[in-house]
Amino acid sequence: MLTAQQKSIVTATVPLLESGGEALTTHFYRILLDEHPEVRPLFNQAHQASGDQPRALANGVLMYAKHIDRLEALGPLAGQIVNKHVALQVQPEHYPIVGACLLRAIREVLGAEVATDEVIAAWAAAYGQLADMLIGAERQAYDRNAAAPGGWRGGRAFEVLRREVESEEITSFYFAPVDGQPVLDFQPGQYIGIRLTVDGQDIRRNYSLSAAPNGKTYRISVKREQGGVASGHLHDHVHPGSVVELFPPAGAFTLEPSDRPLVLISGGVGITPTLAMLDAALQTSRVVHFIHCARHQGVHAFRQTVEALARKHPQLKRFYCYEEARDGADAPHAIGRLDVQKLAHWLPAGTVDVDAYFLGPKPFMKQVKAALRALGVPDAQARYEFFGPATALE
Repeated sequence: MLTAQQKSIVTATVPLLESGGEALTTHFYRILLDEHPEVRPLFNQAHQASGDQPRALANGVLMYAKHIDRLEALGPLAGQIVNKHVALQVQPEHYPIVGACLLRAIREVLGAEVATDEVIAAWAAAYGQLADMLIGAERQAYDRNAAAPGGWRGGRAFEVLRREVESEEITSFYFAPVDGQPVLDFQPGQYIGIRLTVDGQDIRRNYSLSAAPNGKTYRISVKREQGGVASGHLHDHVHPGSVVELFPPAGAFTLEPSDRPLVLISGGVGITPTLAMLDAALQTSRVVHFIHCARHQGVHAFRQTVEALARKHPQLKRFYCYEEARDGADAPHAIGRLDVQKLAHWLPAGTVDVDAYFLGPKPFMKQVKAALRALGVPDAQARYEFFGPATALE
């Protein structure tokens, strides 16, 4: 139980976290992953190398320390963490390992003069409070998933029914459970966890569910990333008949019920969760504007799928923006980067009272968020999620 004095000590460390939090979390990950190989499957090594994971953790620790007296002010951050943990199957026994490495990193980076026994004790109590909160929320999610129709707990064996090439970079994989039983429903926009064995190593990743729920199968659509261990393995070694383990769907980036016009904006493989959202929205009379950006037509996945939907549903308007032009019949609506002018032209006419959902590479999302704000779309109606560790777009 955190005492008032311990809360004050944690709050007092905020300036240190603001100036050196990334160095601390980088050291923390080095200790954790070097000395505890049992937790390595829970972390994407590419995010470690890029610095995204240490930056995200530093931001999370900083936000927690700032709001230790008002944890409700953390907003969606705690929910995002819980969903990521559930999709990767983080368990209560992982928390003491992480806590011990974090406290050791605080001591070694800040030094004994700053990280006194009193400071370490305060942070131990603070971490314990956070761990209890997350463990409790994750337990509830695991219980819900196990109790729901078609649900399960932990990993479940799924067979690859088929795979389809969607573009020069993206391939879709269709999975059905080996036991032949129904599968858990999901909300459009959610993702699923997958466990792969690559060169004898356990690898876990999250991939957006890219087709509407049907109670029988799941589909993910994976971009081959340069040097990507999981994506490369899926593209090169996972074929019809292959069996993998899937974890139940998770994620808070979901389509909310609304009568407002819907604007779905994606860049690259960010199109994947918007496809399930699009299918759901078209079951209503809701106006939908679908905006997709790609480097060129060769890497534009699902264009024909969206075109077919537009022919069937007159409330759907679609717009494509390519960074570069290529010869061919599939010309885009614009060349270059998506900017305020293009977005203003492609939003529903006469209103900025829309629900916008956007996903793609981080620079793309920063640009989209700024453009939506400049056009007057309320921040609360501009929703987004990250492929990897959550960080701020500001």
